[in-house]
Amino acid sequence: QVKVVESGGGLVQPGGSLTLSCVVSGSFASLNAMGWYRQTPGKERDLVARVTSSGRETYADSVRGRFTIARDNAENALYLQMNNLKLEDAAVYYCLADTSSSDGVIFLTYGQGTQVTVSS
Repeated sequence: QVKVVESGGGLVQPGGSLTLSCVVSGSFASLNAMGWYRQTPGKERDLVARVTSSGRETYADSVRGRFTIARDNAENALYLQMNNLKLEDAAVYYCLADTSSSDGVIFLTYGQGTQVTVSS
């Protein structure tokens, strides 16, 4: 079983910064891509940023240049540095872990989410 736990959400003013963290634990043979997604009420969960096991990064257009994704393979951890936050960045942020079992089965596991509120 794979467990994904996010932390670091909170209240921040527009223009401020926040760093989200995610740790993946449990039983898996490999940790493949990891990513951050966000969701607001009534809307779909959208990709914010993603990084492969080899370090290839992908960003949503709305956050490119403001957000930075980073992973620590030794700690099975993922981070999202968010700078110059805007009102429209407010959402529940989810970490997604793509893992493989020893027999090659792929699992996609979300964490419980962490709330980011941007307000003056």
